[in-house]
Amino acid sequence: MTPSRRDALRLLGLGAVVAAGSSGCSLIAGTPQPQLLTSAAPLPKPYAVPLQVPEVAKPVRSVGGVDYYELTERAAEAELLPGLRTPIWGYGGTFPGPTLQASRGRRTVVKLVNQLGEPTVLHLHGGHTPPESDGFPTDLVAPGASREYVFPLEQRAATLWYHDHRMDFTGPQVWRGLAGMFLVRDPEEEALPLPSGERDLPLLICDRSFGADGAMLYPGLEARPGVREAYMGGVLGDVILVNGAPWPELRVARARYRLRLCNASNARAYELATGGPMIQIAGDGGLLAAPRTVRQLRLAPGERAEVVVDFGAYKIGQRVELRNLAGEGAQARVMRFAVDRDEADDSAVPGRLSTVEALDPARATVTRDFEFSGGGMHGGMGWLINGRPFDARRMEARPKLGDIEVWRLTSDVAHPVHLHLDHFQVLSVNGERPAGPPEWKDTVELRDAQTVEIVTRFTDYRGRYVLHCHNLEHEDMAMMAAFEVV
Repeated sequence: MTPSRRDALRLLGLGAVVAAGSSGCSLIAGTPQPQLLTSAAPLPKPYAVPLQVPEVAKPVRSVGGVDYYELTERAAEAELLPGLRTPIWGYGGTFPGPTLQASRGRRTVVKLVNQLGEPTVLHLHGGHTPPESDGFPTDLVAPGASREYVFPLEQRAATLWYHDHRMDFTGPQVWRGLAGMFLVRDPEEEALPLPSGERDLPLLICDRSFGADGAMLYPGLEARPGVREAYMGGVLGDVILVNGAPWPELRVARARYRLRLCNASNARAYELATGGPMIQIAGDGGLLAAPRTVRQLRLAPGERAEVVVDFGAYKIGQRVELRNLAGEGAQARVMRFAVDRDEADDSAVPGRLSTVEALDPARATVTRDFEFSGGGMHGGMGWLINGRPFDARRMEARPKLGDIEVWRLTSDVAHPVHLHLDHFQVLSVNGERPAGPPEWKDTVELRDAQTVEIVTRFTDYRGRYVLHCHNLEHEDMAMMAAFEVV
């Protein structure tokens, strides 16, 4: 642990947290909850701006079956709120960054060029990636430097995303704009008659707050990790952005659309609903075995899901809201679809999508326990795993390559837990098996006082990885554990 982290966490002492009721911090049994950061700028009118679809990145070259991309991180300005200019940090100077599209098994090399004034780290969230390219939080790319990340992509088609992963400062750097979508495709998926082309939409959803001049607000500490005491539980913005636009509207045909939903918020969970049926076809780790019809869909920070919505069920002139049932007021809205035309539609959702191997927990070589909780450390308050703060030099587990393991995760308050390297399957939630066939995930939400058992198999790569809370304020305040595949 660096002195700067220790000093910052000491400032956020337990005594200050106990007294935080007067400063607006919501508490459960003395543990801080996510807190709304109110904008000084007037909230924009919902559905007044069009949805923007991020540009698809083109490789700078393709040689010997390898595609080479370049992402330059730089400061820029963007019109996120109508009439105001917002300083951002963006991949390619945009927020979100460009969408990368790749094919399963086709090696993709991304050169990250850091033109910012702070170190950064690139992580492909959901990527099955060698350790030197996974974005270990201390593998910093210094200002003015560059680094190549190699992604073999020996994994199923899926909706992934990429974002900054710098130790202690992931929260503020993602908040300022360092995030984008990464789509992996494969022949199995492409053989299905799912909506495609302009009807295959990546939707990166996040919340932000803004000053009167349009600048993003964030309650960080000057040049130190962590946030002000009232926001230790996580920072919630009061403006919902989809692909960088506040509460946008998209004009759609009376046809099926595939919505690739990504929760890129620091701390906000969403309960997404359209008022009608949605057909879920995929989760974090790609296609489900079979589609399932849902009326609402919960996504914790870091989680993704793909749904097909049939706007052919609506009349021209109707408007369909994508709402957040977990929000209140303006935060209960996400975006709107305006049905404005007829078009031919030959897409369909077949009854079988994919084969999903079920990992057998009886073959697990070990069961490990990981407790996620707030607690005292060095005279202050931090977010801990098994009662200890993150230390990049300490390995909390050393699974063997090829082994299956069961990991038991427990929580005090809500923690979205993300596992690097390999996807996993949920075995039980508070002792109850989930309904339906297994699916592959890389992030699972622990609700308040909950125990979730997952099973995973460690494949292909030896080296250091991390398990952590994807509430980014929790992550920055030490809720991360390193493990090494041996």
